[in-house]
Amino acid sequence: MAVGRHIDILRAGLSRACCLRADLERELAEIADSTSQVPDDEHDAEGSTLGYERARASALLAATRREIDDLTDALARASVRHPESGRSKLSSRRLMVFLGAKGGVGTTTLAANFAVAVAQDSGQKTLLIDLGQPLGDAAINLGVAPEYSSANAFQESGRLDANFLASLLTAHSSGLSVLTAPTDFTPAQPTIEAIDKLLAVARQSFRNVIVDMGARLDLRASSLFEDTAVIYLVAQVGISELRNANRLIKHFFAERGPKLQIVLNRFTPHTLTFDDEHITKALTRPATWRIPDDYATARRTQNTATALVLEDSPIARAIRLMARDACGLPANPAKKKGFSFFS
Repeated sequence: MAVGRHIDILRAGLSRACCLRADLERELAEIADSTSQVPDDEHDAEGSTLGYERARASALLAATRREIDDLTDALARASVRHPESGRSKLSSRRLMVFLGAKGGVGTTTLAANFAVAVAQDSGQKTLLIDLGQPLGDAAINLGVAPEYSSANAFQESGRLDANFLASLLTAHSSGLSVLTAPTDFTPAQPTIEAIDKLLAVARQSFRNVIVDMGARLDLRASSLFEDTAVIYLVAQVGISELRNANRLIKHFFAERGPKLQIVLNRFTPHTLTFDDEHITKALTRPATWRIPDDYATARRTQNTATALVLEDSPIARAIRLMARDACGLPANPAKKKGFSFFS
């Protein structure tokens, strides 16, 4: 059987399984309502006990969730392995990962605002995943109040599919979807397998997936670092930041080429101790992006829970330039022509 046909069959099976799951969940909810109104030993008109019906539906639902899990994993594997039907589609679906050279360099602020700019300028389905642990700040930066978080996705990884993921997301006014970090401490850290499954499901549903890793290095074995991902390494011009960036580049990203983009945040060229030559030497290559320092704008937008790219400022323009480059768009959006009798 052709691999493309196999993928189509998997998708059809996944769709049917998701519909069955929804039906069974509704049936269990109806049984729960009936149980609350009658004693446990009451019988329905057909003579079957409510307890038996509940057990039957629960067993079918558990089996259906396992089937969805298996189909999702099989579809992700088939899509990645098939060069035409899978790899070309996934390669057109961008995975962009923000990693801080150390904590406090502004990784989350850049990732969140970059994601808003990508969603707006590309007009494509875009998802931001906040993997900040134990507590992430993407929700604060964007001014959203999530009901669910990545903890729900990881705790119930076995049932994670496109529909379940969609139910966990928070919508931002820009059109961006956000899977926020937990708002409280979680007892256990997600496994690499759970993170890989989340990314596989997300990339099936979204054209652009942006991940805020903070300064975490414990996820190097995950698909966050796969060859197709673009890593945005965020640093500042300081001794410890440049030293950490140098170590990360030499140990993990020396052969990554253009898939590694170095971002110098809070850049103030006229007040730096290091000149461009020393910065480039420390980074082993020229920095790709320089985000100007504008503490007042950044602090004001954080305090008002407003994405700073929604305002016009030097920081906003620099981040939008990054986003447009990532999407393959021209640096300056084309202006619409006004009405003219001579056009």
